[in-house]
Amino acid sequence: MTSPTTGQDTVASLRARLAAIERQAASRQRQLERYAADLREVFKQERERSQELRRSYITTVRALSNAVEARDAYTGKHATRVAAYGLELARAVGVDVAASPQIEFGFLLHDVGKVAVPDAILFKSGSLTKEEYALVTKHPVIGSEILRDVDFLGDGKLVVLHHHERWDGTGYPDGLSGKGIPIAARVFAVADALDALTTDRPYRPARPFEAARDEIRRGRGSQFDPAVVDAYETVGDETFMRLRDGVR
Repeated sequence: MTSPTTGQDTVASLRARLAAIERQAASRQRQLERYAADLREVFKQERERSQELRRSYITTVRALSNAVEARDAYTGKHATRVAAYGLELARAVGVDVAASPQIEFGFLLHDVGKVAVPDAILFKSGSLTKEEYALVTKHPVIGSEILRDVDFLGDGKLVVLHHHERWDGTGYPDGLSGKGIPIAARVFAVADALDALTTDRPYRPARPFEAARDEIRRGRGSQFDPAVVDAYETVGDETFMRLRDGVR
């Protein structure tokens, strides 16, 4: 038989081991909590740096966009307006613009290639000759080349290259058609047309938003992606007018 003293010693030993295990577990718990706090702080700092970097990118892109638009008194703020319209349309289509900031960059810089087009052609009030039109149609490729090595623009460069493609394949520079055109470029095409139609130009006055909507409807399935036009129909003219007024 085990003596009472031996049994008490065993219980005491087990209790001591249990207490040691509990202390170790508590120590590990505190260590894990410190690790978690450190990770939260690192994540917070990284998020702040990422947000600051994004703000820096947007500032740079807007400055470049404004420099391009400073040439043209008629289309001044065009890029800012069309970016606002395009982001609204992208959300209506279901594109997560928050997860893809490069889309806004592409919208703002879509016409950067026009820096290579002479003013006499760019601002001509009459019809363009074949040679002049051919030069104008090179601006998407020129813009894409200008931005080729700017990595942070990402897929935004596809908007610059393909914003004049048409759903039916008759656009330029590559004659892409249907879903072969990047979705951001398909969204942009509608936003660009909306701004062009509702802005004064040397050859015609601005049209009301209601008339512009009718014109865009007529381009559904030929110039424009039907799904994008359908999404456009879900956004009221008052929304686009508010966006326009917000960038004046």
